[in-house]
Amino acid sequence: MKHFGDQLSYRIKELQNPSMVGLDPRLKDIPSYLKDEAINQFGKTPEAVAAAILMFNRGLIDAIFDIVPAVKPQIAFYEQYGHAGLKAYEDTIAYAQKKGMLVIGDAKRGDIGSTAEAYADGHLGMVDVFGAPTPMMNADALTVNPYLGTDSIAPFTKVCKEQGKGIFALVRTSNESADEIQGQPVGDQMMDELVAGLVEGWGRDLIGESGYSSVGAVVGATYPEDAHNLRLLMPNQIILVPGYGAQGGTAEDVKPNFHENGTGAIVNSSRGIIFAYLKDKVNERAYADAARNAALRMKDDLNRLF
Repeated sequence: MKHFGDQLSYRIKELQNPSMVGLDPRLKDIPSYLKDEAINQFGKTPEAVAAAILMFNRGLIDAIFDIVPAVKPQIAFYEQYGHAGLKAYEDTIAYAQKKGMLVIGDAKRGDIGSTAEAYADGHLGMVDVFGAPTPMMNADALTVNPYLGTDSIAPFTKVCKEQGKGIFALVRTSNESADEIQGQPVGDQMMDELVAGLVEGWGRDLIGESGYSSVGAVVGATYPEDAHNLRLLMPNQIILVPGYGAQGGTAEDVKPNFHENGTGAIVNSSRGIIFAYLKDKVNERAYADAARNAALRMKDDLNRLF
């Protein structure tokens, strides 16, 4: 049985690259030639948007699959276009996996009972299609919201055990108002520290040969002062670090999320990679090359830390 924590750790080590690319397509920033091609085929419809997104994503994946371990499509940028957008999300996952990349679906799901089971099965596991267990979105891992407690996470860890998948629970997010909840005292600790202890417990039975669990954590780059303590509380968790690049986080900011040997974290950049052609002011038809160059710069920036 495959083990997500081992798979991700191995791929990071193999490529010597602790970074990932967030596939968060914004229609206005997708190269016009791709949008024109989609409109010519489907008209000005949601289906055309989905086609443009998928072409854009495939170009990015083709450019980075051999240097970046994983991609993280944020589902909101897809599902806003309805069923056509969700199809582009599913097709993006399948294409990235075909190219050997791991895919972390960024959907931040969290619910209880049968609803949580449906989320876990639909995004990561198998669903019953008239008696036939069938994979649907089939991401390798999923971001989850832990604030409903253990019974909201149990369906996801069950799928992790049975299907070799992974989850990343929100512990310290990168948004400005995170302190309103995550930075509040709860007894003799802070809320994010309480959640970190829960995450460590949820992942204890899912530690692989790499020493890392398939239950990871999300800790934003914009709160580096808290990351050191959270790393100590979650020694076996792979930490997904958003907030690098366009959101203001630097390599130095993300460093506390790693162990001293440079393992245990993967850092995400979205806009700074996928729309690098706009910042670099190169021809839009070279958007994928610009993304590859930006990904290589990020790799070098992170590797200089260790």
